[in-house]
Amino acid sequence: MVKRTFFERFREIESLGGILLLLAAVLAILISNTPLQAWYHHFFREIPVSFGIGKFSIVESLQYWINDGLMVLFFLLVGLEIKRELVIGELSRLSRALLPVMAALGGIVMPAIIYLLVNKGMSDYQPGWAIPTATDIAFSLGVLSLLKSRIPLSLKIFLTALAIIDDLGAIVVIAVFYTAGLSWLLVLASFFCITILILFNRAGVVRFAPYAVVGFILWLCVLTSGIHATLAGIALAFAYPLQDKKNQLNSPSRRVEMHLHPWVSYLILPIFAFANSGVSFARVTEYSLIHPITLGVFAGLFFGKPLGIFLASWLAVKTKVTTLPRDVHFGMIYGVGILAGIGFTMSLFVGSLAFPTEEYRLMVKVGVFGASFLSGLIGYVVLRRLSVPSEQ
Repeated sequence: MVKRTFFERFREIESLGGILLLLAAVLAILISNTPLQAWYHHFFREIPVSFGIGKFSIVESLQYWINDGLMVLFFLLVGLEIKRELVIGELSRLSRALLPVMAALGGIVMPAIIYLLVNKGMSDYQPGWAIPTATDIAFSLGVLSLLKSRIPLSLKIFLTALAIIDDLGAIVVIAVFYTAGLSWLLVLASFFCITILILFNRAGVVRFAPYAVVGFILWLCVLTSGIHATLAGIALAFAYPLQDKKNQLNSPSRRVEMHLHPWVSYLILPIFAFANSGVSFARVTEYSLIHPITLGVFAGLFFGKPLGIFLASWLAVKTKVTTLPRDVHFGMIYGVGILAGIGFTMSLFVGSLAFPTEEYRLMVKVGVFGASFLSGLIGYVVLRRLSVPSEQ
């Protein structure tokens, strides 16, 4: 029996996770267009859920706890993946990292520019500029996996690295642009928690339990400080050791990653999709389809993503900054760029931060769903036509 590599297991989980995401989103849309729609809205958005100890209590909706609680585990996993790739993975060598880094930057900047151009002079809508900059790694890899042996492994690695860097960009955007009024006392408490996590790392602590306890306290501090709570997951991920100093063959980070990955892909992200994807078609009017937010999100994802990724990659190769991966040509890069227009999870998440009102969030969902569906369909067709079966 041939032992599968970490990347192969990662891709397998992401592909099936993409299918579950789609099913959860479709189910939410179906429910939202039946008499159960009122129940769906009431259950996720109106029932108060209290979390606290003694006099300390936070009362919010179930959707809030999913987005600011469960999604912390998603960002913890993303942080572990980013750290691994930067230290020992595909992004650890400059020659390998430059192409996906340049492509990801192009795929972030171009959609933002297009969104802002569509919404030029409309200050109420401009906070959504970051919505089309995100790529859903589960969906994009899920579509790519349908092509099986027709796609070279190097292209799959390129898309994975691109999506991971894209996630890092989204994290930076959330940290810088989507934080409310800060409580500096709680910010200082958060930094104190991060310092403890770093000291654990320096002391060679590899058990996850101490990190989890301090990480939980960090999450509470960040949650109530005005900084978005999911960033606590990233801080915990970067503090947790990648390797055991006493046993170089042991990777605590990878062990946590492999345990966490199925839970995130098969449960947390589908729950997030189900809680955030409900759109009643009765609420979607002609105005919704041509609203500047809808058009900006759609154009940014569907046109901006492939254009930015392709132009940045072409420029990097033509200026000899880097080279194309083996068996990959620019047509495939453009096809992958189209798939990167599947924003879904991250785009919906950023949309919930950018716009607090349901009216604007409806426009975000319409734009994200439309662009993601077409990006997946057309990206698959383009790559299928450009590719030939290969042995991997």
